[in-house]
Amino acid sequence: MEWLGWFGDGDYWLSRLVFQRVLAAVYLVAFLGAALQFRALIGERGMLPVPAHLRRVTFRQAPTLFRLRYSDRLFAGCAWTGVVLSAALVAGAADRLPLAVAMAWWAALWVLCLSIVNVGQTWYAFGWESLLLETGFLAVFLGNERTEPPVLILLLLRWVLFRVEFGAGLIKIRGDRCWRDLTCLRYHHETQPMPGPLSWFFHRLPDPVHRAEAAASHVVQLLVPVLLFTPQPVASAAAGLIVATQLWLVLSGNFAWLNWLTIALALSAVDTSSIARGPALPGAPLWYAVTVCAVTALVLVLSVRPARNLLSRRQAMNRSYDALHLVNAYGAFGTVGRVRYELVVEGTDESAPPHGGTVWREYGFRGKPTDVRRMPRQFAPYHLRLDWMMWFAAISPAYARPWFGAFVERLLEGDRDTLRLLGRNPFPDAPPVYVRVGLHRYRFTTWRELRATGEWWRRDHVREFLGPTRLS
Repeated sequence: MEWLGWFGDGDYWLSRLVFQRVLAAVYLVAFLGAALQFRALIGERGMLPVPAHLRRVTFRQAPTLFRLRYSDRLFAGCAWTGVVLSAALVAGAADRLPLAVAMAWWAALWVLCLSIVNVGQTWYAFGWESLLLETGFLAVFLGNERTEPPVLILLLLRWVLFRVEFGAGLIKIRGDRCWRDLTCLRYHHETQPMPGPLSWFFHRLPDPVHRAEAAASHVVQLLVPVLLFTPQPVASAAAGLIVATQLWLVLSGNFAWLNWLTIALALSAVDTSSIARGPALPGAPLWYAVTVCAVTALVLVLSVRPARNLLSRRQAMNRSYDALHLVNAYGAFGTVGRVRYELVVEGTDESAPPHGGTVWREYGFRGKPTDVRRMPRQFAPYHLRLDWMMWFAAISPAYARPWFGAFVERLLEGDRDTLRLLGRNPFPDAPPVYVRVGLHRYRFTTWRELRATGEWWRRDHVREFLGPTRLS
């Protein structure tokens, strides 16, 4: 491809195709999660209702289609529309359309996603929401099979990937001491937000392997990203190392679609000319070339603040600098917990005030640890938003303050939408009279304990998080 200049003569036609398919699949998962979870979280009767939020913020603070009108039916329509449009892109529909129509299709997805994120409040305050929006915005201008991949957009995708990796590396080195002495992985697999099926086994790896994991993380996040901007095949090799690291993270835990979106970004930097060359294509239309140049200039201007953040001793993690989430700061696990705490939610249908003999029954969650005999499940790239926020709430009650009271109230009411977010409802016939929440310490069992008891976790009660509560 002639535009690549000092990047070499590599053909990125296949790289773009794979990147777009993976991105469309991530969009599909994101919209599906929104459609299935929103009523209990941000619906009209949700824990943090959208209408109340929109009364508190201006359009400039949170641009969204729901500023015009909100209803649960309209939100569901937008989310399911996003699912359908994403699925069609996974199947390659945009490549069969004129360039302008394909760009409009990708833009529609971005607008729908932005509209949802900007009313999602704390449930959508994760770094991968901004990463999806920033990446999705650039994908609008990446073209389809009727045009060559524009090198400027490919470079901007590498700039996103650089900030994701380098930002995460810096936040670790500047943050927790255990990253500097290579001991963080002694704890991380056990204390991460949502362990996966193999997390127990990763946790039980020998200490030298954990140290090697930490050292490899520093190399891939602090040194390898720089190589993305070198000539091929070095840039492809750097992207391959990032992909390998992300697959390791996929195996070791549940981080929603963060890893898969990072993989997609890395694949866009791979020179695939030795595998498949694209068809001979005419030059890009003038209007398209001008648009790509204008978008590149805009992103470069907006990149000043995230670039300064990387150099700052007070580096911010997962921060958006504008309401459109066009260019953001990223980072993860600057601090690693040494102890895992979990909130255990219980209810009783006994009408008498709770006493020592009260029988309490425990609610189950889909992803977060509750039942000590249940092996952790794989949910990523699907995002269980309530489970994630329960992990934050166990770290500090401040994370729970905006929504936890409403959550308990809906359990006492037997709200169907809320109960659908849970893995097990111990009160299928009628809601409980009282609900209480305890803070427990969880730790992975040893090999001997697992063989003897079949339990993946051991837990100990620490204190009361919320005393017995009933509807007034």
